[in-house]
Amino acid sequence: MGGANESSVSEFLLLWLSRQPEEQQLLFVLFLSMYLATVLGNLLIILAISTDSRLHTPMYFFLSNLSFVDLCFSSNTVPKMLVNHILGIQTISFPGCLTQLYFFVVFTDMDNFLLAVMAYDRFVAVCHPLHYTTKMTHQLCVLLVAGSWSIANLNGLLHTLLMARLSFCADNRIPHFFCDLSPLLKLSCSDTHLNEMMVLIEGGLIMMIPLFCILVSYICITSAVLRVPSTKGKWKAFSTCGSHLAVVSLFYGTIIAVYFSPSSSHSAKTDTAATVMYTVVTPMLNPFIYSLRNKDMKGALRKMIGRKRGSTS
Repeated sequence: MGGANESSVSEFLLLWLSRQPEEQQLLFVLFLSMYLATVLGNLLIILAISTDSRLHTPMYFFLSNLSFVDLCFSSNTVPKMLVNHILGIQTISFPGCLTQLYFFVVFTDMDNFLLAVMAYDRFVAVCHPLHYTTKMTHQLCVLLVAGSWSIANLNGLLHTLLMARLSFCADNRIPHFFCDLSPLLKLSCSDTHLNEMMVLIEGGLIMMIPLFCILVSYICITSAVLRVPSTKGKWKAFSTCGSHLAVVSLFYGTIIAVYFSPSSSHSAKTDTAATVMYTVVTPMLNPFIYSLRNKDMKGALRKMIGRKRGSTS
């Protein structure tokens, strides 16, 4: 029972997060608010960086890419869920489900890679400040981002093709708000051993190697900051690093809990709650933690808003 042509399921039912009408209304308002905040925050960052020449540096180049990815990350899942709620339907077609899965894997990987690249950028800036401009060249920055997109797309294609070969027979109800790997594998009536092995081995490497790079970078940054004589300088550096590490912990902690912990410890509710954290909450928080707390970014935003006000008056 292994081929996609044996599949008798043409569509899936997304069961949302609750079956209680009152809770559904509350969740709809909550998710709509978080999505609008995600779109507004990330678009403001992209516009501010693109319009202010002072922010055309490696750090802000990576930040603008992260904002674009976070915007796409949320847009891949949340609008479909909101539209289904408004229309009173729960269905998503089989091709639509595979498409959503593909982009979900791609944007998850891109978030993962960009967090690592940004940590490396901060490592070079703090630990090798005199060589920063020669090491973090524009060509290297473009190469790092392009390489990340290439690997992410190949990984997304791999998991989508592996999912397409599976059969889905009677049960087509996904206890989730989008087409995710884990619930789809549980629904399949085929042998999913290869899919699960690829998630653990290949997916594990794609997640753990960047996480290792992030941890090493911040260990080196911490070591360098501790040698700074100024207490104010130390506090500023630790404050920035602490915020970044909070996002990293939230992002990786929830992913490891969902995909790399024993399946016996999983439940649909806990998996869904954990997934919400890194697919909806983290993209919403990233603009505030990485950028809007930044003095240069605040100045660029004020300048951009002031320019628009001046043009409309």
